Amino acid sequence: MKLSQIKKLLGTVETVDFQLPDGTFVPEHFHVTEVGLVTKNFIDCGGTVREETVVNFQLWDANDFEHRLKPKKLLDIIQLSEKVLGIGDFEIEVEYQNTTIGKYELEFNGENFELVNKHTACLAKEQCGIPAEKQKVRMSDINNEACCSPESKCC
Repeated sequence: MKLSQIKKLLGTVETVDFQLPDGTFVPEHFHVTEVGLVTKNFIDCGGTVREETVVNFQLWDANDFEHRLKPKKLLDIIQLSEKVLGIGDFEIEVEYQNTTIGKYELEFNGENFELVNKHTACLAKEQCGIPAEKQKVRMSDINNEACCSPESKCC
């Protein structure tokens, strides 16, 4: 989800609820302790220099059980971050500590914001000897005219 998308959604929701991949929710008394712009410069295993930029939200829950972040307040935090840090319309990455700090992609299911597990991947598969995925073909999609028929006795 891009920053522009969450800003639009915050104008339509009554509460800000983050659902974890296992179906549980970040406690409703969470705080957004950071909104930042994170740029990662790196070289992949094939030698290609790459850059990735995301808007980072860090969620944290404490023992202040009466706290509840309203959509308007989160929107205000985002807008201040855009102004002060010059943040553009990048994808959002959410950090949340469960047993360790996890990084998640963000989606919306029509009711709740969903924290979606991120995955690693090789960015230089052709240089690492990783075979390309085989294309799946349904036999019913094959042009039958190009094949032998049982009556042709070609097999």
